Amino acid sequence: MRWIHAAGRGLLVLVVVMTGYVAAGAQAGEPADGGRGPLTLATAGDLTGYLGPLLEGWNRTHPGEKVTLVELPDSADETQAQMATDLRDGDRSRFDVLNIDVNWTSEFAAAGWIRPLPRDRFPLKTFLPPVVDTATYDGQLYAVPYVTNAGLLLYRKDVLAKEGVAPPRTWAELERYAKTIAPKYGLDGYAGQFLPYEGLTVNAAEAVYSAGGSILGDEGERVTVDSAAAREGIGFLARGVQEGWIPKEALAYKEEESKQAFQEGRLLFLRNWPYAYVGASAPGSRVAGKIGAVPLPGRDGPGTSVLGGSNLAVSSHARHPDSTARLIAYLTSEGVQRQVLTRGALPPVRADLYTDPRLIRRFPYLPTLRESVLAAAPRPKSPRYDQVSLVVQAVVHDAMAGHETPTAAVRRLARELAVISRG
Repeated sequence: MRWIHAAGRGLLVLVVVMTGYVAAGAQAGEPADGGRGPLTLATAGDLTGYLGPLLEGWNRTHPGEKVTLVELPDSADETQAQMATDLRDGDRSRFDVLNIDVNWTSEFAAAGWIRPLPRDRFPLKTFLPPVVDTATYDGQLYAVPYVTNAGLLLYRKDVLAKEGVAPPRTWAELERYAKTIAPKYGLDGYAGQFLPYEGLTVNAAEAVYSAGGSILGDEGERVTVDSAAAREGIGFLARGVQEGWIPKEALAYKEEESKQAFQEGRLLFLRNWPYAYVGASAPGSRVAGKIGAVPLPGRDGPGTSVLGGSNLAVSSHARHPDSTARLIAYLTSEGVQRQVLTRGALPPVRADLYTDPRLIRRFPYLPTLRESVLAAAPRPKSPRYDQVSLVVQAVVHDAMAGHETPTAAVRRLARELAVISRG
C-alpha cells in the first residue's frame, strides 16, 4: 500500500513484508492471551493493492492476533478527519493501530486519542535521532516512527556540468543559477509545492528554518514567527515569483505536479521528497540519468528540511495493547524497514540502512538523504496543528502571489497564530 501524501507531508508508505521474520516470542500458531488478540489497522487508501495480501502472511503466522486493514481516503486531510471522528467515539472506536502523519502526533496526544508508549518496547536507539522527536509530545513517546522523509533539492546535473558549476549550497547561488542558467536551456528556474495546502506549510517552514527562524515554540504555546529570519525566508519565496525564477504555475503545484514538471525537463531545480528522485530516474523520464540531489540550500549554507513521514500510534481504547506493541515492533524491524526502502523507495527510520553499500548502489541519494534527515526539524508542534497549517498556507500564498509584502505577511501570521495559541 502506498500513501502518497496529498497534503504534502511527504510520501508515506505502509509496506509489510512477511518473509524472514518472526517477532520475539511470537511463534506461528501461538494463541492470543492477556493483552493479545485481533487488531484493526487504519491507514490511508491502498493505491497499489498489495498490503492486503501481505497482511495475510502476518495473519497466517499469528492466528490469534489477526490484523484487519481499514483503508481511509487517499487524501491526507480526509484521512485525518475520519481518524479523528472515529477516535472521538471512545470505547466504540474501530481502530487499534493508526498510521498517522508525523505532524498529527501532538494533536492526537493532546486530545487523549492515543496512548503513551513504553520506550523499551521499541528499537528507538537504532533510528535516525531526529525522527523520534516527531513521535513525542510533552516529553512522552506517543507513537513509533515508521517512515521518515526529508526534502531534497533535485537538479539537472547535465546542465550544471555544462556550465561548470557545482549545485547550489546557498539561496544566493540558487537564485543566480535560476536567473541566468535556466533561461539559456529553455528551463524554468526553481519550484516547490506552493499551492495553499500542507505542502506550502512545509515549504514555508523550511524557508523560515533555513534563515535561522522558527514559527512556534513550547508545544505551540508561544508564537516566534515575528522575526527578521521569517521575513527573509518568506521574502525569498515571494521574490522568486515576483522576479520570475519561480514560475507562476508553481503557485498551483503539489508534489505530483512539481515532480511532473521536473520529470518532463521543464525545471532546473526542484524541492521535493526522495520519491521524486526515483520517479525522475525511472525509464521513460526525459531526465533519467541527468539528475542529482543535494540538501536544500539556505541563507548562508545548507538549509533545514522539514521532517516528513509517518508514525504508528495506538488508540487509547485499543483492545489488545500487547498485540499492538508486537505489531509495531514488527513493522519497525530491520527486515521490514529494508523492504520499505527496496520495495517502496521510501526513507526508512533505521539508521544502518543509510550506510549499506548495496543499498547505496541502488539508491545513490541515500547519503544525501541521511544528511538531510539528521539536519531536519519537525513542523511546528501544536495541539491545534490543523489550524496552524491553514493560517501558514493562506498567509504565505498571499505573499507569494504578491497580495501583501513579506513584512506584512509575517505580522499577519504572528497575529493569527497568537489567536490560535490562546485557544
